[in-house]
Amino acid sequence: MPISKRATAEFLGTFWLVFGGCGSAVLAAAFPNTGIGFLGVAFAFGLTVLTMAYAIGHISGCHLNPAVSVGLMLAKRFPKADLAYYIVAQVLGGIAGAGVLYVIASGKPGFELGGFAANGFAENSPGGYSMESCLVAELVLTFMFLIIILGATDKRAPQGFAPVAIGLGLTLIHLIGIPVTNLSVNPARSTGPAVFVGGWAIQQLWLFWLAPIAGAALAGLVYPWLAGSDEPAAPTKKK
Repeated sequence: MPISKRATAEFLGTFWLVFGGCGSAVLAAAFPNTGIGFLGVAFAFGLTVLTMAYAIGHISGCHLNPAVSVGLMLAKRFPKADLAYYIVAQVLGGIAGAGVLYVIASGKPGFELGGFAANGFAENSPGGYSMESCLVAELVLTFMFLIIILGATDKRAPQGFAPVAIGLGLTLIHLIGIPVTNLSVNPARSTGPAVFVGGWAIQQLWLFWLAPIAGAALAGLVYPWLAGSDEPAAPTKKK
């Protein structure tokens, strides 16, 4: 598959992740009487990945996340030569998704930008968590997300269920992390809303690049050691 088509698929998939996931937070989470809350937002993010895995997984692998691309590269599941193309497409898709969401959200009378589903720490953490707590949370949660991805897509894993495991994994990770950082584990997802919020969101964006990439890189090194070869063992010959 040409890199142009794979990068376009990553753009569209990341657009959907940010528009769908952040859109659920901005448009539906706090809606009077029927707000979906943290649980609904967590499921929305999981569903974006689940649906895109089936829609574009066979085209680009459905990374939708610079950290995922880095982790897969270090695990030798993704070519280094394609990394820059994927990251650029993912970041642009995230910004486009946030842009469309802004156009829709700002059409409501009395609209206030507020946090616009941006990620933050300290005074910008939903629960007021410190920078150190937020860094550890993002690093560990991204590490576990990559372990789930690498394990679910291993040739020895049950076939056809990887999107379900990955989507539910992302849902669980959001249930843990939304109160801490609004949950990123994805630099492209963080960059999209931050572009529109500006100010503190841009100033704190470094953590939501550093921690997810560090966590994913660690998983990309640990999983191959843990799992060994992904080739099935040769059958034992009968004497």
